[in-house]
Amino acid sequence: MQSTLGTSVVFDGVGLHSGAPVRMTVHPAPANYGIVFFRTDLPEAERRLLAKWDQVVPSKLCTLLSNASGATLSTVEHIMAALAGCGVHNARIEVSGPEVPILDGSSAPFVREFLRVGLTRSQVPVRVLKVLKAVEVRDGEAIARLEPADSMEMNFEIDFADAAIGHQEKQLNLTNGTFVRELSDSRTFCRQADVDFMQTHGLALGGTLENAVVVDGDRVLSPGGLRYEDEPVRHKMLDALGDLALAGGPILGRYTGIRAGHAMTNRLLRQLFATPGAWIWTEVTARSGRKLPGAGVTVADLPIRTEGMPA
Repeated sequence: MQSTLGTSVVFDGVGLHSGAPVRMTVHPAPANYGIVFFRTDLPEAERRLLAKWDQVVPSKLCTLLSNASGATLSTVEHIMAALAGCGVHNARIEVSGPEVPILDGSSAPFVREFLRVGLTRSQVPVRVLKVLKAVEVRDGEAIARLEPADSMEMNFEIDFADAAIGHQEKQLNLTNGTFVRELSDSRTFCRQADVDFMQTHGLALGGTLENAVVVDGDRVLSPGGLRYEDEPVRHKMLDALGDLALAGGPILGRYTGIRAGHAMTNRLLRQLFATPGAWIWTEVTARSGRKLPGAGVTVADLPIRTEGMPA
């Protein structure tokens, strides 16, 4: 059945690129409301941004939503992953600026608060997007693919020249608390050279060694090093779940990403919805609901590895 938060939760932080302070409040919402963001710093008529795949506009550095008024909201992927991974289907999210707060660079701060306040379930079934046949997009060596599966499964592969990252692969079935346990505390990562370039061009002004894993060749510059040996590929999976959540509901299907990023995952959703016979919306029963990412998640699923994370 559809779920929302038991009560509102507040997150204070900074925007990754602007470095400006931002407050985000996630409120409960009724069944069939979906996930909707509101920019509280804008006039009433311009505030509303739907968390949907067809509201995403091109951005190389994050997932960026836009509305008909031209208002934008960036870096929504981590909060979207947390909502999907905890089984929150409906929420009204107020943000005081153009960016979601980066916090520690992962979804864990959001997840901890969601599980702390708990969920309220309605009597309305969850609408699920079932993949019926494979769709794929490519860009050089990068590939993103969705194909039929009985639950939400994910395979991801990355390959970076920096020895601190290198080649990494991971496969997970994202049910029964897997996202919370295995992926939620994996932080965004980048190369020191990229940080220097972005900050020279007025970007990543809120980025620090505390809210991102920064590597330089074979060195991890962030204090405490990696939370997992394969933290980078785990974070790419976290990002992918957040981007896939913009489908408008949980997905039953297998996602494969090879060197894929935000733009490719959004292209994949667009390709899926444009392909006749490739998908169908269906409602899940209580029993089949166990196949969804947020099913059965409890506080006990929270990762033990919390070094470097905000208290």
